[in-house]
Amino acid sequence: MEFSMKAAALRSTVAAFALASFGAAPVAAEELFYVSGAVGNAVENFKALVKPWEEATGNTVTMVPMPASTTDQFAQYRLWLAAGTSDIDLFQTDVIWAPQLADHFVDLTEVAKDLAPTHFPSIIESQTVNGKLVALPIFTDAPALYYRKDLLEKHGAAVPKTWEELTATAQMIQDAERAEGKADLWGFVWQGNAYEGLTCNALEWVKSFGGGQIVEPDGTISINNEKAVQALDTVKGWVGTISPDGVLAYQEEEARGVWQTGNAVFMRNWPYAYGLGNGDDSAVKGLFDVAPLPTGGDNPTSAATLGGWNVAVSKYSTKQEAAISLAMYLAGPEAQKQRAINESNLPTIVSLYDDADIAAAQPIIPRWKDVFLQAVPRPSAPTKGKYNEVSSKFWSAVHNTLSGNGTAAENLELLEVELTDIKGSGW
Repeated sequence: MEFSMKAAALRSTVAAFALASFGAAPVAAEELFYVSGAVGNAVENFKALVKPWEEATGNTVTMVPMPASTTDQFAQYRLWLAAGTSDIDLFQTDVIWAPQLADHFVDLTEVAKDLAPTHFPSIIESQTVNGKLVALPIFTDAPALYYRKDLLEKHGAAVPKTWEELTATAQMIQDAERAEGKADLWGFVWQGNAYEGLTCNALEWVKSFGGGQIVEPDGTISINNEKAVQALDTVKGWVGTISPDGVLAYQEEEARGVWQTGNAVFMRNWPYAYGLGNGDDSAVKGLFDVAPLPTGGDNPTSAATLGGWNVAVSKYSTKQEAAISLAMYLAGPEAQKQRAINESNLPTIVSLYDDADIAAAQPIIPRWKDVFLQAVPRPSAPTKGKYNEVSSKFWSAVHNTLSGNGTAAENLELLEVELTDIKGSGW
């Protein structure tokens, strides 16, 4: 859908905002380079997103696309920043990266003093390190359970509220549809590759079974427990039954590919897949809906890993004034509204959840608040600069378990030893 605000009015708004925030525009136009992971139509959407800012300021922006894997992105970011490269002006950053990369980014506290209070306070807090606001939120994220309304209705099934119900329903519909000739249909697709996305999925399984958050907010290592074992044993039972063996190599886009071609009953994915799933080229357009992820065992609450993306200005950039202007625009209401309408991204500006244009274009966004209320953070805050190593050890233990390399009980016991060694005398 085209962004409804007229281009001229938007250019005027952006220009006024830029002038008010930064003073007169620079005399010479700047060419900025913005690095970001790319899923779906991200590159094309970014060009449209920044066009009003480019027209208002005379500057230009080129997106440098990264692999979809957040693990690969983070590794590349660290290489660039450690080298002090001036080739990249702005970095799109995961919500968990602020403590690890803060020293390389410009402090935006003062320039964003009026904008920051309009965002969810917890998200601003997540990007504040040692009193410095090192990145501005551009959208937040929490995954949901995508389900085929038509197939559940056809087979008289309800939306599952527990993982046990999902397992049974997925198997039942998969078997019935295959008996009718749909040999490629699977019950449930998710992200099982050995990368940060598996940490997100597995944290949801463990937390929803009542097994904690890997490392608790007070720094306690909690992952080696019976409920976490029960969660991973349940998931291992999906591989090769309701989920293809290849799910252990899936990231977000592979899962979406199976889902969007009509070959899955259920999918776990982020909000970006909602708008794409309702695109004109989608086999499931109008046939699906979303619900909070299920619970497990006897635990009453579900869990959805808190995600989200931010924009940071490199302190090595030679074009910081223009880069800060772009960061402020991307984190502001105009760009967040455009992302919500065109890409079904969840705003971080509280007032946009009551925006009539967003509700009309993406009615799912106001409803996603129910999902967002179940959000659980990854343990990046308690583990600080050691989070990346903690996450890597966790997803490796989970992937080994799901691949049949050791039992859940064995792998989580070993993981506890490894995390204790990483922690040392303290995080």
